[in-house]
Amino acid sequence: MGWGKSMNKDNIKIKRALISVSDKTGIIDFAKALSDAGVEIISTGGTAKLLKENSIAATNVADITNFPEIMDGRVKTLHPKIHGGILGMRDAHERTAKEHDISFIDLVVVNLYPFAKTIAKDNVTLDSAIENIDVGGPTMIRAAAKNFSWVGVVVDPKDYSAISDSLSKGLDFDKRQMLATKAFQHTAEYDNLIYGYLANKAADAKTLHLKKFADLRYGENPHQKATAYKFPNINSGVLSATQHQGKPLSFNNMSDADSAYQCVSEFDYPACVIVKHANPCGAARGNTISDAYLTALKADPLSAFGGIVALNKTCDKDTAKEIIKIFSEVIIAPSFTDDALQILQSKPNLRVLSLERYADFDKDYKFINGGLLIQEKDNSIFNIDDLKVVTKRLPTENELQAMTFSWPVLKQMKSNAILVAKENMTVGVGVGQVSRVDAVELAIKKAKAGLENCILASDAFFPFRDSIDIIAKTNIKAIIQPGGSVKDNEVIEACNEHGIAMVFTGKRCFKH
Repeated sequence: MGWGKSMNKDNIKIKRALISVSDKTGIIDFAKALSDAGVEIISTGGTAKLLKENSIAATNVADITNFPEIMDGRVKTLHPKIHGGILGMRDAHERTAKEHDISFIDLVVVNLYPFAKTIAKDNVTLDSAIENIDVGGPTMIRAAAKNFSWVGVVVDPKDYSAISDSLSKGLDFDKRQMLATKAFQHTAEYDNLIYGYLANKAADAKTLHLKKFADLRYGENPHQKATAYKFPNINSGVLSATQHQGKPLSFNNMSDADSAYQCVSEFDYPACVIVKHANPCGAARGNTISDAYLTALKADPLSAFGGIVALNKTCDKDTAKEIIKIFSEVIIAPSFTDDALQILQSKPNLRVLSLERYADFDKDYKFINGGLLIQEKDNSIFNIDDLKVVTKRLPTENELQAMTFSWPVLKQMKSNAILVAKENMTVGVGVGQVSRVDAVELAIKKAKAGLENCILASDAFFPFRDSIDIIAKTNIKAIIQPGGSVKDNEVIEACNEHGIAMVFTGKRCFKH
C-alpha cells in the first residue's frame, strides 16, 4: 500500500464541490459564490433542482456515477466515483484516480435529513422516523472529515461565509481541521439521537442529547471555566429565552433564573418570585403584577438586592418603574410592554429576558462525578382537599390560603427548608440548614416581628417536638408539613398543648 504525506498542510484550491443539503438556508448565495469563482458543482436530487432553478450550473450525481438514484432515493451517492473523489489523497492516489476515471472533490457541503424535527412531532410513526435516517450524508461527511488534509467539509450554513472568503487564496489547514472536527461532532450527535430514539422505543432506556449553546464568562467562581449546553428541539427554559438587553448571562444567572422562573410558573394569578443564591428570598401574589413585585420585594428587600426577578405575567411600565429602583441582575417575564422595555433601558447592564411559561418536564437531571442521577420531576399539584388536619385546632380560611400559596414556593427552596408566609407573601425563609430546628430558627429570625397571621411550612417532617416549642413562642398558629415521622404523635401533642393547628400533606418536597 502506498501512503501519501502524513498530512498536507498547504492551502487547497477549491475546484470541485459536492452540495447535498436538507437545510437549504443560505445555499443559493453560497453556491453562486462558488460558481462565480469557477468551482464545478456536483449535486443531488432536490438540491440540484433548486440550484438549476436559480440559474446555477450543477452536475447531477447520477451523471457522474452513470447510475440513477434508486430505492426511493436511499441509494444515490454511495458509489466509488463519489467516495473515491472525496477520500483520495492527491499525491498517493492520483494514478488510481486516473485509472478509474475519478475526479477529486475538494469541498463537501452536506447537512442531514431532519431526524430531530421528525421525531419531535407528536404523531410521528416509527416508519417515518426510519425514513428520515440519513445514510449517504453521514458517509460523505465522515469521508471528507477523515480526508481533511485534502478536502474541506461544511455541515453548518454559518460556515459558508468563511469558505467564500477562502476561494481566492485557498482553504488553509487550520480551517479544514476545524471544519472536520465540527463535522465529526455533527455526525456523532446525529447517530446518538437515532440511538436514543430507538433505545427508548425498544426498552426503558434514557439517552441525553446536548448541543453546545455558549461559552460562559466563567462558572460559579471566576477561576472556573464554564459552558452552557442545550437539549435540541426543546424551546422551554432559560436557554430558549429572548434577551432584550444587558450583559451575557453568567453561570449563576442561568441557574438562578431557571429556579425563579420554575417557581413563578407554578402560579396562575399574578405572581413574582425573587431568587438570590438559588433560593426564593421573596415571593408574592397580587391583583396586578406590579402589586405582586412590590409585595415580594417587601418580604426581604435586603436579600433582593442583586437578585433575579421572575414574573408570570406581562411586565408593564408600572412594574418596570419599580424594578429599576434597586439593583437586580435579571428580570424574566413572559413578555414586556414597549414602554416597560424603554424604562428598563435606563439600566443597560440589567439582563431582560422574555420566556413563555415553563413547560412541564417529566425528569430532573443531576450530574455527579462518574455518573448521572435521573428522577421524576416533582410536578405534584397542591390540592387543599388532600390535606389532613391532625390537631384539635383547625386552620382558618386565611391560614389555608397561606398554605396553598406557600407550598409551591417551598418546593424550590433548598433543604432543610422552612417557610413562614401569609396568604399572599413570604415573610421569612430558612434554607439549606443541616437540622430542621436550625431552619425554623432562621426562618423566624428572618421574619423578625412580622409573624401575626402567618403560617409555617416545612418541606419534610419534624423529627422531634423541639421545633414546635420554638414556634409556640411566636404568633404563628398554623403549620403545614408532610408528616411521616415516628415522632408524629409527640409533635401533634406539642401542637395541641400550644393551640397550634397542623395539617399533613402526605408528600414531602425536599430539594437538594
